[in-house]
Amino acid sequence: MTSPGTARVLWTLAEPFHALTYFAQECRDAAEQVGLRGFWNGYFALRAAPLGAVGPELVSAVFYNFAPAFVARRVPGIWADTSPAAALEARLAGVDAAVRRVLGDEWIASAEAAEAMELAATAAAAVDLPGRPLAAANTAVEVPGEPHLVLWQALTTLREHRGDGHSVALVQREVDGVTAHVLAAAAGRSDREWLMRARGWDDEAWERAVAGLVERRWLDEDELTAEGLAMVAAIEADTDRLALDPWQALGDAGCDRLAELLTPVRRAVVAAGDWPVGNPIGAPEPI
Repeated sequence: MTSPGTARVLWTLAEPFHALTYFAQECRDAAEQVGLRGFWNGYFALRAAPLGAVGPELVSAVFYNFAPAFVARRVPGIWADTSPAAALEARLAGVDAAVRRVLGDEWIASAEAAEAMELAATAAAAVDLPGRPLAAANTAVEVPGEPHLVLWQALTTLREHRGDGHSVALVQREVDGVTAHVLAAAAGRSDREWLMRARGWDDEAWERAVAGLVERRWLDEDELTAEGLAMVAAIEADTDRLALDPWQALGDAGCDRLAELLTPVRRAVVAAGDWPVGNPIGAPEPI
């Protein structure tokens, strides 16, 4: 039976390929071409586009760890600049151009790319939709038949499925968005400065979250206590478990083969400089 650890390994391998849509210059250029000026306007429009022209309340809820005021400075204003349909086209155009630069046309036309597409698409077709709003919205996105684009969309659906489950794990333990960042910084997965800048929280909100964790005895100043370490481990274990169903549908052999195929893809993205060190996504190195 496929283990929860498999879900974590495949996430860490796939995340840099998915994250081209955030960090690659081609994706930023594609966003600008449909009227989205600036990094964050592009980020919110391209990621939220599968949901439709939604407002800041829904985006804050499903993205979970952004400061609501930070979201509201971009949403719904982005929908006056472009449409969800145009944003979806832009994100595929940007990913297409970025993949061609990073991995080359030879890889795009390779049997390995086609095989990775088939495996990832099989898993993505098995995502459970109840309680998974971002994953559910992404299952409805139509993608041209090019293997690298189908692969990207399948891996995006799977990572949003994982993210939806992570939100469930946090809510269950009464950990809000800023508190989740404090825990991530204390665990060494990212740093306070980058998390605050990239998610819109201020010093007051951060310190309030620290005080709450100290009161819960999860934190001692900036260090996780034994209970805090246990809670962080439990949240991550729950996230892995809740992400498992699609990978079980693929099976052990399929998961192992997809991991093998994604390893050089991840390596190429990192080598090209499109996966910034210490970025706020917090995906660890594959084990």
